[in-house]
Amino acid sequence: MFKAASSLSGRCALLTGQASVKFHLASGALCQKSAFKHPPTDIPDMPSCNFKPEEYTGMSKERIMEIRRQNCNPMIMKVTYYKKPVFIHQGYMQWLWDVDGRRYLDLFAGVATVSVGHCHPKVTAAAEQQLKRLWHTTNIYAYPTLHEYSEKLASYLPDPLKVVYLTNSGSEANDLAMLMARLHTGNFDIITLRGSYHGGSPQTMGLTSNAAYKYPIANGLGCTTTMCPDVFRGPWGGSHCRDSPVQTTRQCSCAQGHCMANDQYIGQLKETFATSVPSRIAAFFGEPIQGVGGAVQYPKNYLKDAYKLVREKGGVCIADEVQTGFGRTGSHFWGFQGHDVIPDMVTMAKGIGNGFPMGAVVTTPEIAAAFAKGVHFNTFGGNPVACAVGSSVLDVIKEDGTQQISLDVGTYLMTELAKLRDKYEIIGDVRGKGLQIGVEMVKDKASRDTLPPEAMSEIFEDIKDMGILIGKGGVYGQIFRIQPPMCITMEDADFFLAIFDKAIHNYMERR
Repeated sequence: MFKAASSLSGRCALLTGQASVKFHLASGALCQKSAFKHPPTDIPDMPSCNFKPEEYTGMSKERIMEIRRQNCNPMIMKVTYYKKPVFIHQGYMQWLWDVDGRRYLDLFAGVATVSVGHCHPKVTAAAEQQLKRLWHTTNIYAYPTLHEYSEKLASYLPDPLKVVYLTNSGSEANDLAMLMARLHTGNFDIITLRGSYHGGSPQTMGLTSNAAYKYPIANGLGCTTTMCPDVFRGPWGGSHCRDSPVQTTRQCSCAQGHCMANDQYIGQLKETFATSVPSRIAAFFGEPIQGVGGAVQYPKNYLKDAYKLVREKGGVCIADEVQTGFGRTGSHFWGFQGHDVIPDMVTMAKGIGNGFPMGAVVTTPEIAAAFAKGVHFNTFGGNPVACAVGSSVLDVIKEDGTQQISLDVGTYLMTELAKLRDKYEIIGDVRGKGLQIGVEMVKDKASRDTLPPEAMSEIFEDIKDMGILIGKGGVYGQIFRIQPPMCITMEDADFFLAIFDKAIHNYMERR
């Protein structure tokens, strides 16, 4: 059924011949009371793993928390996810171990960052080999790894996207893209979608449209938001709007090949052009699927229509692939390819280095030439170790078939999660592509009011206590995010589905 996942050498996997665990009702009733008629069975065993972590002999958990409060920046405490923090000691492929030796199935990948697996043996070997040869120099000198990697990365993008700028993070890449767009066009204003996240630097904070990431200072001057074409939570949406194995439960009467919701959301973008920006703009930033926003997907033709309007206004189109790139969406290597568009710039980070701090902007020779009017220098961008790691990640994606794994396991996960959506009144929507998945939680399906934060935390904590780490997102924190390393198996998926079913059932019983 699923050969790509099981063929990888060195992976933690189920023992040969072990059956996958499934605890799902074939019928799946349509009201919340049914959850009590057919409660999920006991928690299944976690899939086996043949990797043995090192024994932890470091400082105590109490001492770690003391240092975390006193010496680490206070934001670290603010973003500590759980009431009972997880103290991570070691990782391997899709697994993490805490300081007590407890194993977790990691379905959040360090915020969609570990692309091919924690400490993947081939990527680790590439880093070790480069560390023995050359840690750092400057791109004043021509060292082979920079050029080998730049050529390899550019080969994954369509013409004319062939000029690579290497950075250290996604925020830095987006910051650089903003500057390049303004220099190239001679215009200043940039449009983004509400609910988006494009970074936390003083400039990219303006692109980011989520109050939780805003500070009360002047930031991101010239940035304007337009309505997010969210076909579940937005004012318009229907039953075949998005490019996903699972559609919303909203009904529509659109003819085949036509989407009224898309027309309405494009109308909102036109309104933004008419009221909020000058006649000429610098750029439009868009994630192919929103990440921090909670795997929000747009109508199928939205980006194509938006790009046309932006270019008519003199702007360039920028695809933020920080979370969707490198095969995560399954159907394509880049998220923008699923929208049948070619952007003028692509920004990337996270999965590019499997957790190693690196990012990139890839653009056209024409835009790059405008940026060369001044001097831009980056001390660590494109350093030898980063380039060796990035090159190895590209090799592993191909050799391990992780894009196909994303497609197969992700499609299966969403299809099964949709059955839980039909079973439980508080699961409002299931969406995504590949292993970029969001599950939106609501008080009830009729109102679509968001499930309160305390309820989200209860479920979230319960899932963690049963051995699985997932993420949260959305403007109101109402969406569970599932963005695992792209090496998980069908058995891992079944384990998660059973645990998620159990956690929702537990919450409904308490409620």
